[in-house]
Amino acid sequence: MSKAQHSSFGVTGFLAQRISSLVLASYLLTFSGYFLMNPNANSEHFRDLLTHPFMLVFGFAALIAYLAHAWVGLWTIGTDYVRPHYFGRFASVARLTYHAVAVTMLGGQALWWVYIMLVL
Repeated sequence: MSKAQHSSFGVTGFLAQRISSLVLASYLLTFSGYFLMNPNANSEHFRDLLTHPFMLVFGFAALIAYLAHAWVGLWTIGTDYVRPHYFGRFASVARLTYHAVAVTMLGGQALWWVYIMLVL
């Protein structure tokens, strides 16, 4: 990877974290606003909210934002802390294992979220 490509990923990761945090904050504020304005909401109201086409699209946008945000953070941790300085000759295996576990966990969370959104 050239130096320009490596620094480009840093900018991309920085922007992904900032943009995704705005999407996630908007999603959270939308839910907070809904429940503040509907204090007697029950599970049927919640289902109606989540099955509204706008909220389905917004929910999937929030899912993509969450995955991007989490991946950049996990990737940064993996590249900063899973290094030969700490793991010696096993650093490559440890980093590969760490990233595989991170991808598996994020994939499982994404499938769970999609399942919940589509089963409602």
